[in-house]
Amino acid sequence: MFRTTRVPFGLCALLALLAAACGKEGSPPGKGPAADRLPHYQVAQGYALSASDTWKRAKRRGYFVVGAKEDQPYLGEKDPATGTYSGFDIEIAKMMSASLGFAPQTVRFRTIASANRETALQNGQIDYYVGTYTINANRKKLVGFAGPYYLAGQSLLVRRDEKHIHGPRDLDGKRVCSAAGSTPYQRIRTDYPKAVPVAYDTYSVCVDNLLTYQVDAVTTDDAILIGYAAKAPGELKVVGRPFSKEPYGIGVPHADSALRFALDDALEAREKNGDWKRAYEATLGLSGVRAPNPPAIDRYPAS
Repeated sequence: MFRTTRVPFGLCALLALLAAACGKEGSPPGKGPAADRLPHYQVAQGYALSASDTWKRAKRRGYFVVGAKEDQPYLGEKDPATGTYSGFDIEIAKMMSASLGFAPQTVRFRTIASANRETALQNGQIDYYVGTYTINANRKKLVGFAGPYYLAGQSLLVRRDEKHIHGPRDLDGKRVCSAAGSTPYQRIRTDYPKAVPVAYDTYSVCVDNLLTYQVDAVTTDDAILIGYAAKAPGELKVVGRPFSKEPYGIGVPHADSALRFALDDALEAREKNGDWKRAYEATLGLSGVRAPNPPAIDRYPAS
């Protein structure tokens, strides 16, 4: 396993390599959610959640601190020029803030790597986390999950000229890259032991290594890979069918069941009033994949 903490070659370099609209360092990606087409979320007035210590801390400071990803096109992406985050996960975080009584524009996003999500929630570095965070039994022992708000599936991203990789059974002897600490990385190690796993802190580094022929495939959830392929359709493609089910949840501190249940209520309400679909269409829907039906919310009891 290889890990790095260097500044990633990144999505801007990816787009420059593909002769896209990333002409100078720090310029924004050529494609992405248009700010003027994003939904506006009504803020709950007079809202209070006194049973949640997390909510009370946010109330005192005046905003939520939300963990997110910064290198996932149409899901969680940070503009290097402005520092602005955009994508479907970002919209989910904003509508949750509005439902809990805070204006969406007050949210302060903090990039947290996959391997550090539980620690960030446990240490109070963030109030909740929205960033392609798969709900599973092991993680439920460490943090709480609201949702799920989206159902993805693990898949494979390869170069457009790749002729031999069509699914996970074609990975024997192949260098397969994913994010350190992620569910997809663990699944490749466990279920496909003849593959050669490679791990970095971010998927953008994996994609850069794919384009420069240092790895043979990138694996993670299809929603993430679809975004990368949509950014560079002449160079990248997603192959095969998804080979897992990845329910994305909102991570919260383990002991704060009040916040978790409030977020469940907020998700249900935003799905019913159309905000969820509007957020999808303005972000992840730009990849050309139509909005699916949101998954059923799992309101598991407090531990």
